[in-house]
Amino acid sequence: MDDKSISSSSIAQVTDLAGTDAGKTAIDPSHSFYLHPSDSLGMLLVNTVFDGKGYGGWRREILIALLAKNKVGFIDGSISQPKTSSDSFKSWARCNDMVISWLLDALSKEIAESVLYSKISQQIWNELEERFGQSNGPQVYHLQKQISELAQGNLDIAGYYTKLKRLWDNLDNLDTCQHCTCDCHCGDKANTFKSQQDDGLSSSL
Repeated sequence: MDDKSISSSSIAQVTDLAGTDAGKTAIDPSHSFYLHPSDSLGMLLVNTVFDGKGYGGWRREILIALLAKNKVGFIDGSISQPKTSSDSFKSWARCNDMVISWLLDALSKEIAESVLYSKISQQIWNELEERFGQSNGPQVYHLQKQISELAQGNLDIAGYYTKLKRLWDNLDNLDTCQHCTCDCHCGDKANTFKSQQDDGLSSSL
């Protein structure tokens, strides 16, 4: 059993005092297969329903929410589906279906219907990435134009920088699939983007 499966240290067999729940499996709350009592089907994971516009921002909200719930592995492929004969399959299936429900409820009716019959949450995520994650040429051009034409005007330095940074962040979010997704421990990836932002700020002052 790999390290993504429920290990013996993460499982405890608990018995109800009345004896009615003998053999019931309790999952360690720190494990990805754990579902909090507040987790439910139909729960709104994010406040924004994705309707085909603003994918970058919506994508980030979803990732933050799933990371907080320890469920990102179900969409990024780091948690693989166990064999149906595995003791952990039912726990995986419950979490997978829960993530599918959350994703569907965060999509407009039209988009949700197009991925409704996907059986694995990662399949839904991959399809959304393929369809909407590509950078949008006209929007990129529009944001680049806004950045180049942005003037400080009556704004103080803090206000001007905040507005400029928001434009840079929006531009970055439009280009979600262009970014390297591998683990980076040297910080070079973050430094490169920060350098681009700093260059843009300097040229606009």
